[in-house]
This record gives sequence, C-alpha cells and structure tokens, in this order.
Amino acid sequence: MILVTGGTGLVGAHLLVTLTKTEAVVRATRRADSDLKKVAQIFSYYSDDYTKQFQKIEWVVADINDIPALELAFEGITQVYHCAALISFNPKDYSKLLKINAEGTANMVNLCLAFKIKKLVYVSSIATTGKELHSDIVNEESEWTNKDANVYALTKYEAEMEVWRGSQEGLPVVIFNPGVILGPGFWNSGSGLFFKSAAKEYSYYPPGGTGFITVNDVVKLLILGMNSTIDKERFIAISENKTYKEILYAICENLKIASPTKELKLWQLQLLRRLDWIRSVLTNKQRKITGNTVKSLSENKVYNNKKLVETFNYEFEALDKTIAFSCRKFKEES
Repeated sequence: MILVTGGTGLVGAHLLVTLTKTEAVVRATRRADSDLKKVAQIFSYYSDDYTKQFQKIEWVVADINDIPALELAFEGITQVYHCAALISFNPKDYSKLLKINAEGTANMVNLCLAFKIKKLVYVSSIATTGKELHSDIVNEESEWTNKDANVYALTKYEAEMEVWRGSQEGLPVVIFNPGVILGPGFWNSGSGLFFKSAAKEYSYYPPGGTGFITVNDVVKLLILGMNSTIDKERFIAISENKTYKEILYAICENLKIASPTKELKLWQLQLLRRLDWIRSVLTNKQRKITGNTVKSLSENKVYNNKKLVETFNYEFEALDKTIAFSCRKFKEES
C-alpha cells in the first residue's frame, strides 16, 4: 500500500492521478480543513470519467504533526511519498515553516523507521542546493550555506537532514530537488501565481531566472525513484533553465494578452520591498516582497540536471506543452 502526504497540493494531487490509474492501493493524508474538490478538479483535467478513479483514494485526516493520526495512516503502508510542505518566504512564518517542513518530516522519517517502510521518496526543492564559488552553475555537490538563505530554504534543508538521518538508520530514501513546478489548478499559490500575475497584464517582468520543470515530469520521476533500486541519492529535477521573462512571455502568448515589456531594475525591486514593508506594518498583513525575494528575482542561477538525466535515462516533456495546457484550464476557470 502507498501513502502520499500533501495529496491536496499541486504535486501530491497529480501524483494521486497517476497512482490511481494503476492497481496500487493508495492512501493520502489531508488536513481537516482541506478542500478535496480542488483535488477532484485536478482529476477532471485528465479524464471525463474521473469519479471512480478519484474514489479509489483512501483519505485519512492527519496533520503532519499529529502523531496518533499519522500512526493510523501508516498501518499497512510499504511505500511513502512525502510531498507535504508549507511554502512561504515571509520571515514571520519561520516558526510555522519549521514546524511543518522540518519537524513534520522528522515525524514522517520516524514513522517510516518504526513501520519498516520499504522506501521513502521526499520532495524537496532546489532552494536547498548550494552555490559554486566561481560559477553560477549549481549541481548536487554544490556546497550549501545558510548565508542569505530564505526561511523556506532553511526549513527544507533541515527537512533533508532528517531524511538523511533516516537513511543512516536504515531507511531507503531518494530525494528530489525540483525547480519551479509548472502545472494547472492552483492559481493562488506557487507557480500558479505566474498565470495569475500574467493575466493582470503588468508592464514589468523580473530580471532573473531559475530552473523549471512540469508537474507531470516531477510525478514520473518520483515514481521512477520509488520503483528503482536507487538509495541514498538526491537529484536536481529541472528540465530547463529559463528567465522569468521567457516564462511570462510564453504564458501571455497562450492567454493571448499583451506581454510585459520592461525589466524591473534592482532599485525598483528595493523600492517595492520597502513599500511592501510599510503596507505590512500598517495593515498587519503578510509580507509579499522581502530582501530574499528581491535577491531571488534578481538572480539567474543555472541548475545542472545531468545526474538525473543519466541515472534515469530521462527525457523531459516540453515546458511549452504544459504552459499551453495550464493556460487553457486557467481561462476556463477564470
């Protein structure tokens, strides 16, 4: 039996779509307040007759830090995909991020060991990869430093340390570090904000870039990692290194709207950061642009996926295909 955490998120929902097409028995955790209609909607993207497939999932209400509920979720499980995480770059959310990402992963590792799980596949992030001293090209061996790391990266790194601890205690593990994951259905968070932002037809685009990958590729790689004999390895999972300008242009082209034409300058980003801080103080609302946000939007890191490609002999699907599909769904729902 397979257990999926984070089944109500972008990766988890798409993973459930694929797993329920097989004969595997699939269980997924969810919070008490989570919306399963959103997950069912993801299923509807890929099949007209999706209801029976969706009903194959055995849902268990279990918060990532609720040990008794998780123990019930682990009964009879042999494989675990740990996709649950909180994504935030707001320093005020550090305690919450640490609780969910790091402590929650520690709980998962401990239960995997206690229930003698055959393998744990963990979805991390390229945010936890290091830097090269004299190069912008990053690989799995690049040295990690917490200097200038955002709160999300710090807690995901701590989560990875828990997974490695589990591996030292005998738990077979594989870690994937995906870049920005593009896919349909979650327009108010993560990469969904690219589509929502593009639809507003802003004139400006961020100057930097990063590694991107489709959600379908992430799912295929997770399953390949699980069903392989690979153990104690991590893989940077990106299909292409792209600028934010290129991604926004592709989205705007598919939405048939005007593309942004002006690059945001560093001083403009810094001004927006200060204005956002004032807004946060006056309204007590969360920060949207922090110093680390400015740094991230300005950087143009290049991620090396050679290890993954050679290990799995993997060919990625085109980003343009997923962007086009996502734009169709976005237009239908907007």
